[in-house]
Amino acid sequence: MKKLLLTLLLPLLFLAGCESIDRAIKGDDYVDAKIAKEKAAAKLAKLNKASFPQLSSKVGQNEAQVKIVTSKGDIILKLFPKYAPLAVENFLTHAKEGYYDGLTFHRVISDFMIQSGDPSGDGTGGQSIWKDKDKSKDSGNGFKNETSDYLYNIRGALAMANAGQDTNGSQFYIVQNGQDQSSQLSTEIYPKKIIKAYQKGGYPAGDGKYTVFGQVTKGMEVVDRIAQVETDDNDKPKEKVTIKKIDILKDYQFKK
Repeated sequence: MKKLLLTLLLPLLFLAGCESIDRAIKGDDYVDAKIAKEKAAAKLAKLNKASFPQLSSKVGQNEAQVKIVTSKGDIILKLFPKYAPLAVENFLTHAKEGYYDGLTFHRVISDFMIQSGDPSGDGTGGQSIWKDKDKSKDSGNGFKNETSDYLYNIRGALAMANAGQDTNGSQFYIVQNGQDQSSQLSTEIYPKKIIKAYQKGGYPAGDGKYTVFGQVTKGMEVVDRIAQVETDDNDKPKEKVTIKKIDILKDYQFKK
């Protein structure tokens, strides 16, 4: 028995010894960087075998679906409560209560994105559903960011607009850019399927900074149409483009 335990312990002692030698010779920073690189490689290997909800038009059992009826046409999206529960519940609740009805797309940048969700119409307003009723989810400046290794700012992504970390309220944007972004993405960081998706366009600079919580499955031509409207120097459309209403096509029940 003692011999068996010794046999099992020897490899572990050897690895620990090697790490100690590395630390002694090359320093803690080198060893920490090496460990971090190994963890990143293992994580990427796992992601390269994964499925990504944005890449399927099918609405899953644990997903919701909405239709944004605009003055330029209808946009159908699916939402991802599994990965961004706060953002999805916020959006669905606002939609059910008519919060977004009549609001404009106040910021539009062709080959980038279209933005809405602000009652003030100038990008300075809007609040989350928790601002007054559940302060544990809202710091007073907005609710926290929810980033995920399974959601990205690819073309058609629906994401929360914010004014900095954890300042999400009611404003959102849809990524419209259709230019190939894949060449700027590292194969050591991004999963292969996501790099391929970015060939159709997107906004990779937003990854990790904004909460992606949905994806357009039908109506990207409407998003493109809105993105092409003439704007002033503040990126505000000269022609008023509005959200008439948001229909809930498939709801999601959040656990209380």
